Amino acid sequence: MSDKKTTNLFPDIVGQDRAKKKLMFFHRGFKASGIIPHLMFIAPKGCGKTTLAKAIGKNLEGREGKPKRFLEINCSTIKNVKQFFNQVVIPHIANKECTVLFDEASELPKDVTMMLLTALNPNENNRNEFAYEDYVVDFDFRIHSFLFATTEAHKIFHALMDRCERVDLEEYSYDQLATIIHRQMKGIKFEKGVLEDVATILRGNARAAQKMANNMKSYLQAKNSKKFTKKDWAIMSDELGILPLGVNRIELIVLNALKEKKECSLTHLAAKTGLTPQCLRQDFEMYLQKMSLMEITTNGRALTKGGHDYLEEMPLTRN
Repeated sequence: MSDKKTTNLFPDIVGQDRAKKKLMFFHRGFKASGIIPHLMFIAPKGCGKTTLAKAIGKNLEGREGKPKRFLEINCSTIKNVKQFFNQVVIPHIANKECTVLFDEASELPKDVTMMLLTALNPNENNRNEFAYEDYVVDFDFRIHSFLFATTEAHKIFHALMDRCERVDLEEYSYDQLATIIHRQMKGIKFEKGVLEDVATILRGNARAAQKMANNMKSYLQAKNSKKFTKKDWAIMSDELGILPLGVNRIELIVLNALKEKKECSLTHLAAKTGLTPQCLRQDFEMYLQKMSLMEITTNGRALTKGGHDYLEEMPLTRN
């Protein structure tokens, strides 16, 4: 499959070439049969899983040759099967051509998950009936397409995962993040190397790139300029409190706490930051480990050589 065809299907999405090739494969099957497998988009926050799911959804046409109605559901708003049937299935899915995206799928209630196991069970007929109270609904994969998206694949019930084809997304490279910013800032000239500098603090996150582009546009509008330089980036970084590698202030506190002691317990870090141990593990330590700034050993938490160098190179005004 040529890159041109991939680009035409996802013209506004940078990167994710492996995922896009996989979707092109499924899309070719859909064009031939009218059926696409149930898809499970899995990615870290901000890596574009919902955007990519919407993009493929817009390319799923109904019997009249027009894109099927796209229904996006935040699964945290679903409370139980009764609510799901009354507010979603009956008014929006039953007897209607549609593509349904279950966003934040890890938040699906257990009884709704069990219902979906029956409704979405793949079979040679490509359809299932599901009865609930006075309703019998036909889930026909020729008119209904189902997509799921999650950042927490481990929380998805294994049987539901088995009914789906995984579409795993990757973090963005610095070049791809720079491209995202450049696309968002049409008509702006950039000093050589400045976009690469900006990309290093975005933590591989496409959403962060879009937000930073908005900040950069606002900065340039305020000074009535059409050029963004390394000096501009230095000023913005200072005013916004942006730290090298995109480390946030709590992560910096963690690094400084580790600097005070050769080895540090999670309990000590929690006391230093005022955060729970679980919050520290899930929201802050993971990035510091990923960037090789800290490590966890059998004796506790400790700075790596990279962590020591990071703090040594940090200007006192930024600490």
